[in-house]
Amino acid sequence: MVNHSPSRTVVTEKPARSGNGYLMAVVGLIIGALGAFALTRGLPAYGIPLGLAGLFVMAGLYMLNPNQAAALTLFGAYTGSDRGAGLRWANPLALKKRISLRDRNLNAPILKVNDQRGNPIEISAVVVWRVRDTAQALFQVDDYEAYVRVQAEAAIRHLAACYAYDHADEVDGGEVTLRGGQDAVAHALRAELQARFDDAGVDVLDAKISHLAYAPEIAQVMLRRQQAEAIVGARAKIVQGAVGMVEAALKGLSEREIVTLDDERRASMVSNLLVVLCSDRETQPVVNTGTLYT
Repeated sequence: MVNHSPSRTVVTEKPARSGNGYLMAVVGLIIGALGAFALTRGLPAYGIPLGLAGLFVMAGLYMLNPNQAAALTLFGAYTGSDRGAGLRWANPLALKKRISLRDRNLNAPILKVNDQRGNPIEISAVVVWRVRDTAQALFQVDDYEAYVRVQAEAAIRHLAACYAYDHADEVDGGEVTLRGGQDAVAHALRAELQARFDDAGVDVLDAKISHLAYAPEIAQVMLRRQQAEAIVGARAKIVQGAVGMVEAALKGLSEREIVTLDDERRASMVSNLLVVLCSDRETQPVVNTGTLYT
């Protein structure tokens, strides 16, 4: 099917006028045999045309593998696409351009781009794609394989600029990032790739980020930042647990009336317990032979 618009002509796939090649091979052989028989009988006026007709029929045979198609053009005009597997036959004058319909992998090169916050990062993706419309793939773009590679790179660059690599702080906990929102980012990448590949008649089956890292010039700085955030988070967890343990200890001492603590002794015990529980080193016990006040 050919759609005309003011800007360009859009060619879409349509079925070709083709048939079973095995049947046409038999027909071609029979016609050729009749021509040979006529020549042996001294009838060149019949034998030569029949021989040429047999060769003409045989010239229209071609083979297609499973998940392979052939786009037919006759004197520069697209006449249709044949998706039948096996031995096929079509107009011998038509040119037959084979194209694969199998799933293909595109491992995009590692790109150095800036994320949404301007941080230089390295990113790459793996894209699974296949040809949907043979006419668009062959006649709508110059080289559909090169088109897929270039548009995939452009989509990955645009995706990286739309998201931050990681959360800047706890306030951004709900923000989708390249590192934290892998499912959402993969869905956005597939949608953008499909929009870009539509002109080439290509479907995106899957797309996922395969490499993601800070650029070498800031990798060490960002690693120290992540380590600091991890340490702060661990310390906060330790302090939270220590406070609960101190509270339980004081409550147990009070309920069992093991010792009576005034405010000053309570404050001293809380301080000592927190030091013991929150310290990252082993604490040394100190035996107090006097009292808290002397």
